[in-house]
Amino acid sequence: MFKRLRNKFILLNMTIITIVMISAFAIIYMITYSNIQNENQIKLTNIAVSPIMMNSLVKSDDSNTSRVFVGKIPNDYASTFSVLVGEDNQLLNVHSYLDLPEGIYAQATQLATASNKESAVISIDGQRWLFKINAMNANLIIRGKSGVTQAPVLEQIYFMDVTESYNILSQLLLTFGAISIVMLFVIFGISLFFARRAIRPVEVAYEKQKQFIADASHELKTPIAVIHANAEALYANKTATVESQQKWLDYITAETDRMGKLVSDLLYLAKTDSEAVNRELAPFNICHVVTDVLLAMEAVVFEKGITLSQNIEPDLIANGVPDKIKQVVIILLDNAVKYVNENGSINVTLRKSRNHILFSVKNTGRGIPKESLPKLFDRFYRIDPSRAHDGGYGLGLSIAKAIIENAGGKIYASSVEGESTTFVFELN
Repeated sequence: MFKRLRNKFILLNMTIITIVMISAFAIIYMITYSNIQNENQIKLTNIAVSPIMMNSLVKSDDSNTSRVFVGKIPNDYASTFSVLVGEDNQLLNVHSYLDLPEGIYAQATQLATASNKESAVISIDGQRWLFKINAMNANLIIRGKSGVTQAPVLEQIYFMDVTESYNILSQLLLTFGAISIVMLFVIFGISLFFARRAIRPVEVAYEKQKQFIADASHELKTPIAVIHANAEALYANKTATVESQQKWLDYITAETDRMGKLVSDLLYLAKTDSEAVNRELAPFNICHVVTDVLLAMEAVVFEKGITLSQNIEPDLIANGVPDKIKQVVIILLDNAVKYVNENGSINVTLRKSRNHILFSVKNTGRGIPKESLPKLFDRFYRIDPSRAHDGGYGLGLSIAKAIIENAGGKIYASSVEGESTTFVFELN
């Protein structure tokens, strides 16, 4: 399921980026193409503005080249030539600064006149020529052995070599293609990386949800079975008095109380997951909260022969809900009392560190394995599975984490195996 979701995410991301990239390249190419075409048209138009004066053009009928060359080559004319066209598209004369084969001029004239366009691009032997046709009404003077004659000139066609411009456009397309291929591979790698990162929290949450449902079902199964067994015992002695059946009733009451506490804890955790918990935090004196909890637990600590030391700075103000923070302190102290070693010690510290209030509970004992530390605040997690039914459900630390995070703080644990365990929470 998650693999398909990841693949869809990658496909969607690749499709969107590819469309955007191709659109951007297409716009750049179109703008470049339009600019080059306009520049060539303007250049050719400027060249064609001053047509050759026909009266100054004289052609000998015994000439082999039929071309006119005039002195030094102007820069604007370096890649251009023009032809004079008479009746029936007959090539009358060539005005060129280029050393081209005679057939090129005839072929260019034929292609230009056959296109039936005033201006266009033609291709000859791998070269591209932009032409422009100007209509004329003049005569070409021809001197020959038979005398001087005149040939009507109907059109003057200007040609400009635009091969380099088209090579630039082709190179631009190749560059865009190479960049596109490289970018697609890079984008695929980036998309795959972020898709995995994006899907991972969903996958973890889904697995935790499955585990949570399985653990909750397992925890509810035991009290339900106990209640059912005790109810069966009551039905087996229908004629007995309530007083004689008190033992079974007490068992049922105890299990329903445990189930009620479990359901209450689960509801609170569900509210924190959906961010439905009221976060109206207010400043309060956390020293009073910690002191009250310590006073209430003195009897339990004394009975177990535990040494309790405390280092509490006075008048420390923290932001939070006092009753909920008190619940966290009780959870951490109760946890320390449960897991302290015989005749061990518990140290409670409350102090200010820069802009934070730090509360820590440290108890001696066998400690917590390193591999278990990241799972301590998971729901229903127990380090010692043999204590699965000691009256708790493994939700205490999960609730403590939810309360502290809801108050804008953080909670964590550290341990030295065989020596001690420390739980710490920070509040603003």
